[in-house]
Amino acid sequence: MDGTHSIGEANRSTGRSILEKLGVTPLINAGGPNTKHSGSRPRAESIDAMNAMSEVFVDLEELLLAAGNEIAQLTGNEAATVTSGASGGLVVQAAAAMAKDDPERISQLPITNGMPNELIIQRGHRFVYDHLYLAPGSNFVEVGRTTDCTIEEIDAAIGPNTAALIHLESPYKEKTGAPLTELSDLAHSHGLPVLADCASMLPPRENLTKYTSQGADLVSFSGGKAVRGPQSTGFLVGKTEWIEYARLNNAPNPGVTRAQKVSKEEIAGLLAALKVFTDTDENEETKNYLDQMNFIVDQIAEIPGLSAKVTHDYDHYIPHAVI
Repeated sequence: MDGTHSIGEANRSTGRSILEKLGVTPLINAGGPNTKHSGSRPRAESIDAMNAMSEVFVDLEELLLAAGNEIAQLTGNEAATVTSGASGGLVVQAAAAMAKDDPERISQLPITNGMPNELIIQRGHRFVYDHLYLAPGSNFVEVGRTTDCTIEEIDAAIGPNTAALIHLESPYKEKTGAPLTELSDLAHSHGLPVLADCASMLPPRENLTKYTSQGADLVSFSGGKAVRGPQSTGFLVGKTEWIEYARLNNAPNPGVTRAQKVSKEEIAGLLAALKVFTDTDENEETKNYLDQMNFIVDQIAEIPGLSAKVTHDYDHYIPHAVI
């Protein structure tokens, strides 16, 4: 039997033909790789890897272990594992912090009786998707103010029900609250992990190890966005012990994250895209982005009543055209 999934060119669909058949209007995505606008365009290498992986069957746990090892090597971290997007990674982080490697607790979630279930979060680090940390049954303990928070306030909030400390990194977050290094030192002095959401912090590529080097135990990144793998994928990097807890609490295991499956095709697509991403010259990539944005700004400048400029700094690392 032919194991390939090839079809004739005459029968090949296009994106526009699919949308036309469904009665859906295509759009011009000028807003970046956000999910509402269907994310970024997957790399050709990612699509090829997905097609190739569709031709075989595999034990998914074995594949996930191997994929985690590959991601760890590509990113320069101790360990890693695949998640269903960066947001799916937040659910896994919280579940791992509460249940760790206890099979009874893993199967018990989202009922948290008998286990620490409080996640300490600084008010200035609250964000639109942080409720995903609550999905496996955890609760927030908020500290500080939206503008600032001291390490002493965080220390005072830690108690017997504390499971982890939360840290957010985002281009849209003001530099408020305790630095990650201080937060990590405090957490570890209490035997607690730091869970970091860094979904939008690639590039720069140095961020792949920046937050783990500052003490974060589990860091969540998107596998879509600038990596340009499948938009529904993400990955966690971190300490070996905590990645193992995350893996045990993650799909396809029959726990609270069972619905967050990642297919073998998506895993292959993520690995291929991440390999290209880590191999790409960042200076050359940034120059290409700047050239594109400057071209757009120059065209807009010719339209009466409109003005535009290119913004580019470390926090908003990918150049943007602001109209």
